[in-house]
Amino acid sequence: MKKKILPIVATLIILFFTSSSNYQMLYNKLEAEHKYIQNQIKAEEVKIQGINNKSVIVRNSKETVDKTTPVEYPNIQLHAIGAALMDADSGRVLFERKGYEALPMASTTKIMTCIVALEEGKLDDMVTVSKYASTMPDVQLGIREGEQYILNDLLYSLMLESHNDVAVAIAEHIGSSVQGFAKMMNEKAKEIGCENTHFVTPNGLDANGHYSTAVDMSRIASYAIKNKEFIKITNEPIWNFSEVKTGRKFAVSNKDRFLYIFDGAIGVKTGFTGKAGYCFVGAVKKNNKTLVSAVLGCGWYPNKGLKWKDTTKLMNYGLDNFEYKTVFEGTDNFQPIMVDKGIEKITNTYIEGHLDLLLSENDKVDYTYNMPEMVKAPIHKGSAVGYINVWINGEIYKQFPIRVSKTVMERDFNYCFDEIFKIFKIK
Repeated sequence: MKKKILPIVATLIILFFTSSSNYQMLYNKLEAEHKYIQNQIKAEEVKIQGINNKSVIVRNSKETVDKTTPVEYPNIQLHAIGAALMDADSGRVLFERKGYEALPMASTTKIMTCIVALEEGKLDDMVTVSKYASTMPDVQLGIREGEQYILNDLLYSLMLESHNDVAVAIAEHIGSSVQGFAKMMNEKAKEIGCENTHFVTPNGLDANGHYSTAVDMSRIASYAIKNKEFIKITNEPIWNFSEVKTGRKFAVSNKDRFLYIFDGAIGVKTGFTGKAGYCFVGAVKKNNKTLVSAVLGCGWYPNKGLKWKDTTKLMNYGLDNFEYKTVFEGTDNFQPIMVDKGIEKITNTYIEGHLDLLLSENDKVDYTYNMPEMVKAPIHKGSAVGYINVWINGEIYKQFPIRVSKTVMERDFNYCFDEIFKIFKIK
């Protein structure tokens, strides 16, 4: 039947398009539709749900956000050379002063030693002490060449009293050598997102090329405290254990005074060397907030207590000045988008996602979106066609995808053929 109809259809098409009035009418109709669609989607500003679920403006240009104004932190009086305060849940830096400056970090290094050992070893592993490990300087447990210990026991010795000989014994057991373990530490640092950290030793003794930053140490601790075994170890007041073969007994006690002087403290590690000065990485969980701070180069002997003062100031600043706010809420109906060669000329879009963040009154939040005016058919429901940028203090913090609401197929030959049949009511 279709073979008989095709010549008729072809003739009608030729007659239709050779009629200048019909052609002009079709052209004008398409042109009007095109302009209407463009006007619908050309708005430079639209509204979305933003901070505290209030309607906020989102602009169609990332250039509208001022990225030149530096973040202004409060004038907190600190003794540390480098300091940082971080929201442990989001990883956002809430305060920093020389927080990105590379500095020696002493025994706060052992935070990474512990978390790598927990992830790569087994708590019931048997660790045999090498001659090299037994020769490490103070602070030391006094382990001897050939002795054997359970890894779990050594991790308490490592974190509660910061024993340097134990750190090397753990490193040699997990990484086959200090160098092999340092490689694992550096790989983990990169995985976590540290940008200016390099480990050479597992104990933090001064060494060329061994450094980190206050921000990176805060990032490492934020990662570590998510491990339940890590928290269990670092919060233990005292731990008793024995050497496996001889039964030689040991008792180690927690030297992290911050656990006892700050309400909500959950760790994590002190440090001191002649080059690094006094260092401390602390963590607090209070009022539904989890904060991590780091102070590096926080005085030298005899100013042992300055690290507690600096850490207390940083934690109080975070607890007193930051509250959770809903920064972004997705929407079922965003901007329409044109579809080139689609069976429908336009389709709607939506944005998925939700973001709650700790914010202070001084934090500036902006929103921009990037989305083309037109996409090419076929386009399938849920396909990403752009993204919303959430800017905090002039930097992009997170992006959320803009997706099409429905599938739009291409205007191919079969579709055009069916439409012609409808126009001329051919059955």
